[in-house]
Amino acid sequence: MNPLRQLHDYGQSYWLDNLTRAMINTGQLERRVREDGLRGVTSNPAIFHKAISGHEGGYDDQIRDLARSGFSTSEIYERVVTRDIRDACDILRPVYDRSSEREGFVSLEVSPHLANETRASIEDARRLHATVDRPNLMIKIPGTQAGLGAIEELLFEGIDINVTLLFSISTYEKVAETYLRALERRMEAGRSVHDVNSVASFFLSRIDTLVDKQLESLIDPEVPGQTADPRPVDLLGRTAIANAKLAYRRFQSLLETGRWQALAQKGAHPQKMLWASTSTKNPHYSDVMYVEPLIGPYTINTMPNETIAAFADHGRVENRIESDREEAEQVLKELEKLGIDFDAVTHQLLDEGIRKFVDPFDALMELIDEKSRALAS
Repeated sequence: MNPLRQLHDYGQSYWLDNLTRAMINTGQLERRVREDGLRGVTSNPAIFHKAISGHEGGYDDQIRDLARSGFSTSEIYERVVTRDIRDACDILRPVYDRSSEREGFVSLEVSPHLANETRASIEDARRLHATVDRPNLMIKIPGTQAGLGAIEELLFEGIDINVTLLFSISTYEKVAETYLRALERRMEAGRSVHDVNSVASFFLSRIDTLVDKQLESLIDPEVPGQTADPRPVDLLGRTAIANAKLAYRRFQSLLETGRWQALAQKGAHPQKMLWASTSTKNPHYSDVMYVEPLIGPYTINTMPNETIAAFADHGRVENRIESDREEAEQVLKELEKLGIDFDAVTHQLLDEGIRKFVDPFDALMELIDEKSRALAS
């Protein structure tokens, strides 16, 4: 059996970290859903920039018509993007219906410029949610301090949320608390908790990229202490998986609390753990290193095309997410012994992550502006 389809037997869904209009129009997305068990899609400004600037086409006619009708660059952006999101939602809708509204989601993010603005994020999310007008839409909001306030309010209102840019377990705990509060508020207001969904998206490869860089500086022959115990070389490529396994343990412990059980009895769904940034950046590492060790119940792995192809070809499917937890704890302890401040690493990654969304977003707006002017004339 295709390893991708086997994932569901172990409680994991796989989502595609890519979306283009050509993928929709040619039936490729529908085939992935039907034949390979695809259960969700994520998008971001970089993905849309690549699609609109590429050779696949499908966007120029709409951009030209909107530009000639006098729409602004931001209005054109929103209409172009929400059309793709809406069409993808329709393709995933059968999955959503068959799963009792627990799978089949398509994610669309608010403007990355709003990462530190609570009220503006809420308003942007409401507008996007109303524009797409599909029940299986998830709005992406980063897990910043300002984002948490927006996330709680939107979940309370019944808007499903994909909480992005999570790197640290302490931040995840705040996100989980936010989800619980939103559901409890709904119960107190006499609203259903059954029809609210959320995922907590942990980013993986970015952690190893940054930590490995710090470890490699300690391996340099010019740096004293390179043979110390622990050895920096032994920790290369191990931090992200260790962090994810410990985060999943925290998730499991939350499901055992009386607080969650009270919500579950009313039909609430767990806030699933989603593994993002799962493409392997280091060519010396396995191309499925961010998939195989993190398969387990209530998890999602969102993969780009290359990782999906690699896992379909030679991926091994087994529940390993609960194994080697003592080893995972040891990895983080040894980083500390080597003087690597993991809290500082996660703070840096969050700041960089916001910038990595802002820059492609601005580039996308510039691209649409240029195309609009050229096509309208």
